[in-house]
Amino acid sequence: MKYLFKLILLIAFVQNGFSQEKQALFTIDNAKYYSDEFIRVYNKNLDLVKDDSQKDLDKYLELFVGYKLKVQKAYRLGLHFNTKYQNELMSYRGQLAKNYMNDSKVTNELVEQAYERINKEVKASHILILVDENASPEDTLKAYNKIKNVYQLLKEGKKFEEIAQQYSEDPSVKDNKGNLGYFSAFRMVYQFENAAFNTTVGQFSAPFRTKFGYHIVKVTDSRKNRGEVTVAHIMILKPSVPDAALHEKAKQTIEDIYKKIQQGENFESLANQFSEDKSTSGKGGVLQRFGSGQLASEKFEEVAFSLNDKNEISKPFESQFGWHIVKLIDKYPVQSIQEMRTELESKVRKDERSLIITNSLATKLRKKYLFTKNEKLIQKIKKVVNDEFYSQTWEMPENKKELSGEIVVLNKDKKLYSPSFINYIFSQQKSNIKIKPVNALVDYLFEKWMDEQLIKYYDENLENEFVDFKNIVEEYRDGLLLFDLMEKEIWDRAKTDTVGLNSYFKNNAKNYMWSNRYDIDVYSSTSQKVIEKTKSYLKKNKSTDYIKSKINKKGVVDVMVKSGLFEENQDVLSEFKTPQKGVSEIVKKGNYYFVLKIKEVKPSQEKTLDECRGKVISDYQQFLENNWVDELKKEFKVEINQDVFAKVKSQILK
Repeated sequence: MKYLFKLILLIAFVQNGFSQEKQALFTIDNAKYYSDEFIRVYNKNLDLVKDDSQKDLDKYLELFVGYKLKVQKAYRLGLHFNTKYQNELMSYRGQLAKNYMNDSKVTNELVEQAYERINKEVKASHILILVDENASPEDTLKAYNKIKNVYQLLKEGKKFEEIAQQYSEDPSVKDNKGNLGYFSAFRMVYQFENAAFNTTVGQFSAPFRTKFGYHIVKVTDSRKNRGEVTVAHIMILKPSVPDAALHEKAKQTIEDIYKKIQQGENFESLANQFSEDKSTSGKGGVLQRFGSGQLASEKFEEVAFSLNDKNEISKPFESQFGWHIVKLIDKYPVQSIQEMRTELESKVRKDERSLIITNSLATKLRKKYLFTKNEKLIQKIKKVVNDEFYSQTWEMPENKKELSGEIVVLNKDKKLYSPSFINYIFSQQKSNIKIKPVNALVDYLFEKWMDEQLIKYYDENLENEFVDFKNIVEEYRDGLLLFDLMEKEIWDRAKTDTVGLNSYFKNNAKNYMWSNRYDIDVYSSTSQKVIEKTKSYLKKNKSTDYIKSKINKKGVVDVMVKSGLFEENQDVLSEFKTPQKGVSEIVKKGNYYFVLKIKEVKPSQEKTLDECRGKVISDYQQFLENNWVDELKKEFKVEINQDVFAKVKSQILK
C-alpha cells in the first residue's frame, strides 16, 4: 500500500506537470514566447479592438509577433540599459505597487474622513516659511525660529494679512495676501488639509510642517461644498499688448454679443461664430465640468456657481484672461460615498495619506514574515551611539569592522547588514527624536528601520506574490522599450531624414492639396431684411465699419462680421454652391442669414512641404513603420509552432 500510494503521488505530479507546462507558441532567434501570454493579451484586448480584422487570430498573431520583434530589436540595441528608461520603468512599477501596499481597514477610515471633508469647502489664508524637507538641521532650525516669531506676532494680535505680506515666503503673497480661496479635500497636501479642516473659522493654527516648509493657516470661512457645474462660455481674449483701443474693441465685441443674446439669438451659435476659446467654440462653448478651486480664474468660478437655473446666462464680465459670458448647463451636487468610493480610494493611495496605510501594512508584514535579529551586534551599536545624536552632531564610527555583519535574517532568505542600520541612525538625527536614554533610542530606531525593510522586501517580491502585478509590469516594460525604439527608429528618423521626407512628399504630393480657398468677410444676422440691406451696401462697396454704423443703431446689434481665409467647405461656406469673387447671394443656415464679400479666390493647388509638414511627417512615419516589420523578419529568425497555435485557436474559440 505504501508503494502504491507513492506511485499515485508520482503519477499525479507528472500529470500536473504536463498540464501546467508552458508551450512555446513561437520563437524569435533563441527567445521563446508562450501560448499563455498570447491568450491572455488577446482576451484582454478583445473589447478594445475596433477593427474586426484584428480579432482574427491569424492576423492577431501576426501583430503580436511584429510587436515582439520590435521588443527584441530594442534589446539588441541595448535600449534597456538606458538610465532614463530604467528610471521610468521603476517609477511606473512604484506607482503600480501602491495598489498592493495598503491596509483595507485603514484605507476605509481615510476614505470616510475624506468624504466627510469633501462635503465642505474652507476658505483659508496661510503664511509659509520655506525649508526643504531634507534641509540641514541648521536651516531647519532657522526656518522653525522664523515661524515661531511669526506665530508670536499673531498671538499678540497683529493682522494676519499684514504679517503674511511681511513674512510669508509664498511667491503669490504679493498678489493674494496669503489668501488661497476655497478648497476641499485632496486640493492641498494632507498635512495642510488637516490643519485647515481642524481650525475653527476665524482662528489660526499652530505652526506645522509640510514638504514645502513651515505654515500657519487661518480659516476665514466654511461652507457646504457647491459640487460641480457644467457651463458654456463665450470668450473674447484680452489683447496681448497694452493698447487701450484694442482693449476697448474687445470689450465692445463681448457687449455686442450679449445684446444679440438679449435679442433672442442662440448662445451656442454665437459661441461657435465668435468665441475666441477655440478649444470650446466648436462645441457651443461648453467646458468640462469643474468644482471650486479647479480653474485658474476665481472670478470665472464665482460667476459660474452664482447661476441657479439651467440655461441662465450671466452678464459680460472680465477675468484675467479676457471677457466672458457664461451659460449654466447643469449643476452636480456631491455624490454619495458609495458612488465615490472607488475614486476616493484611488486618491487616498496617491497622496500623503498613503503613509498612514504603509505604517499599518508594516504591522501586518511582521506577522507574515519571520525574522531573526543579531542581539549581540545591536548591543555593540548601542555603545557607539551617544547623546550627540540629540544635538544632531553624532558622527558614525570610523572603525566599522567590529560593527559589521548580519544584523537580520528575513524570511530565511534575505540577509540584512549592519551598515544599513547605522546609516539609518545617522540620517534620523534630522527628525529631532527625543527618546532617551540612548539604548531606548536605538531600539526605537531599529523597529522603524525594520518596518522599512519589511515593506521593501514585500515590494521587491510583489511579482512573486501577485501574478497580475507581474504581467502588468512586463507589459509596461515592453511597451516602454517599444516607445523608445519607435522614437529612435521611426519618429526621430522621420523628422531628421530630410532626403527621405522630401522624396516621400514628392512621390505623394497629390495627397496634400489645398481645396479652393476664399479671402472673405462673412456677415450674419437673424433678420433677412438686415442681411439684404447689408448686401446692398456691399454692392456699393461700402466698408465694414460703414455698414455696422448704419445698421447697428441705438445699442442693438443686428449684424456681425468676421473675416479670414477659408477653405471651400469650412464654416458657412459649404452652404454656398459656387462662390465667386464679389458679393454672394444670401443663404440661410439655422436661424441665421449670411452674405459674403469674397475678396479673392485661390483655386485648388498642391501644398508646399512647409504648408503641410506635420501631416507629411506623420504619414512618412506610418510609411516607415509599415515596412519596418518586414525588415525585422529578415534580421531575426522567426519560427511559429503551428501545432501549438491550433490548440490556442481551439481554446479561444470554445
